Amino acid sequence: MSLKLGVPSKGRLMEDTFAWFAERGVALSRNGNAREYAGAVDGADGVELVLLSAGEIPRELAAGRIHLGVTGSDLVRERLADWETEVLALAPMGFGHADLIIAVPAAWADVESLDDLDAVAAAFRIRRGFRLRIATKYHRLVREFLREQGVADYQLVDSQGATEGTVKNLTAEAVADITSSGETLRANHLKILDGALIHQSQATLFAARAADWGNGRAARLAALAAQLGLPPPRL
Repeated sequence: MSLKLGVPSKGRLMEDTFAWFAERGVALSRNGNAREYAGAVDGADGVELVLLSAGEIPRELAAGRIHLGVTGSDLVRERLADWETEVLALAPMGFGHADLIIAVPAAWADVESLDDLDAVAAAFRIRRGFRLRIATKYHRLVREFLREQGVADYQLVDSQGATEGTVKNLTAEAVADITSSGETLRANHLKILDGALIHQSQATLFAARAADWGNGRAARLAALAAQLGLPPPRL
């Protein structure tokens, strides 16, 4: 009975994941051409490679259809409501770093912090008759963060791409998005608010609590963890 390992199917995340495992004696490879989603594992007995999009991996882990998965910690926290009961973080992998932040127009000279944003949002609602709009695809994380910070007069608008351009396009007044260097934000004349770091994300190896760990799979996981230099998992 094999362990199914879900890995991002393309791009830098896939390449860095392959490199991370290779450094620990486990060779992951993609079979066929770039359009095929099949792979192979050498150096670890009883492990089957499953290539998925990074966004699909949290769902497949929660459903127990894969035993292990590599994806961003931001995606797990956003897509799994009670993530710590559904998955176990086995190892931060040291790549795929990005910060989930809140940014506003650079021209808002008097808005530098979340307290300033709260004040502006209240005034905006009185003046405009609707709540200040924050464009994001991270609804759960942003809503929980702003609630903890006491910011209330806002509405989230969904943005699944080019979030930084929503302010310029007048579909939002602020954004909450992932950034690594901040260059795209600056190019769109946005600035990050002080104290508005919601989550520091990185690629992480997770184990699915709901997966079938019988028939020797738990022992196989323990052996793989030891091979990767990780502590014994406690599912």
